[in-house]
Amino acid sequence: MAVTALALASCGALTQAEQTPPPRATSAAPQTATQEPSSSPAAKPPEVEEGWPRWGFTHTGTSANNITPQFEQVVGNRLAGTPMVQNQHIMGFGALNPEPAPGQYYWEDLDRRLNFMKQSKSTQVITLCCAPDWMKGGPEGPTSQEGWAEHLEDAPYPQHFDDFAKLSAAVAERYKDVKYFMVWNEFKGFWPDHKKPADFKGYTDMYNKVYDAIKKVRPDAQIGGPYIGFDSNAGGDTELRGDWGVVNQNVLDAFNYWFENKKGADFIVIDGASVTDAHEMMPDEFGALSKFGAVTKWLKEKTGDMPVWWSEWYFEPEDGSTRWPEPKRLAVQAASMIEFATSGAATALYWNPQAKQGACQGCLWNPTSGAEMPTGQLVADFTKWFPAGVQLDSVTSSESSVRVLAQPEQLVLVNTTDGPVTTTVDGKEFSLKAYEVKWSER
Repeated sequence: MAVTALALASCGALTQAEQTPPPRATSAAPQTATQEPSSSPAAKPPEVEEGWPRWGFTHTGTSANNITPQFEQVVGNRLAGTPMVQNQHIMGFGALNPEPAPGQYYWEDLDRRLNFMKQSKSTQVITLCCAPDWMKGGPEGPTSQEGWAEHLEDAPYPQHFDDFAKLSAAVAERYKDVKYFMVWNEFKGFWPDHKKPADFKGYTDMYNKVYDAIKKVRPDAQIGGPYIGFDSNAGGDTELRGDWGVVNQNVLDAFNYWFENKKGADFIVIDGASVTDAHEMMPDEFGALSKFGAVTKWLKEKTGDMPVWWSEWYFEPEDGSTRWPEPKRLAVQAASMIEFATSGAATALYWNPQAKQGACQGCLWNPTSGAEMPTGQLVADFTKWFPAGVQLDSVTSSESSVRVLAQPEQLVLVNTTDGPVTTTVDGKEFSLKAYEVKWSER
């Protein structure tokens, strides 16, 4: 079937974040507003399969397979050197409508993305979102420009939950070498107004149908949800709070209902930003990162230590008011990744803002040459040295402004200040430039 519509790469409220991706940063254990942590506590490794990479990224509207075969090979070969987790949605974010009419499938886009993921030796993940037009009140046939722009993020109507579950099972059957599936994305269509409660009953009903349909045809498949954004505000009164803010009670209600009423789950999926809904960084850009650790620990306690996946994470204001210089952006990103590691997160997927040309801050590879960008190097370094099962060692920095994460063979330091600093870590003296991220053998 000829399909001419364009697949959008937006992520709802996070469109701006996708255009201006997260910085390289490093964060350690939760801190107070007045003092940076100087050491990384030895965390219990998350319960995952041996060799789980922990780190990876999500493909968006533009990826390596959208340029030329030569470009695809360059990027694929480099990624294969440090295999990581790679994730792709079934509709949108680089993939056209997979079922333009009931029972009529269009797999070409997914085939191309999944082939690239396989050739680059990734651990493949599929996000079961979004839904074909006819499942949400639209017409049958290829998605129109208007459909992409206005209705991509609509949820299936309840009478089509079974149809979406059937499509999800067809995806799982076609891609048998994909073991991991995330159900939906950020409660899209189930939570139109975040000031009001989400339709968590509707989402859970759909999730359960998807879970049953996939497990019936692929008992080996690993399925996770609810893929909800852990929004936070400056004030409020919920059980999940810190110097970084207060998680919205509507989020906790939605998560709790899903967790208590799900048919089953093999891992927990969430996403979120260190900044508040009003784009505040509390108490500052580095202090706000402790939210990631606090949420991860809350979820592990709540769920009996189930693996916690961050499907997306963001650490810059998403209103475009702030544009950090690259060294600072990378420092904040590296600090956030330290936070995930020390809190025991099983997986953290970077939302790759890739473009086809021009400046591409935060991209994993250069849009023109395919060469690795600083963000790509950062993700690869964490993948190599800090996979999910690695032993973390407690180390101390003589300067509290320098965050550090260590395992038996390697450590990484992050200067969280805008000036040079000298610190002693692990019995060695290190000099770091402003916002420098430095790796060292032990």
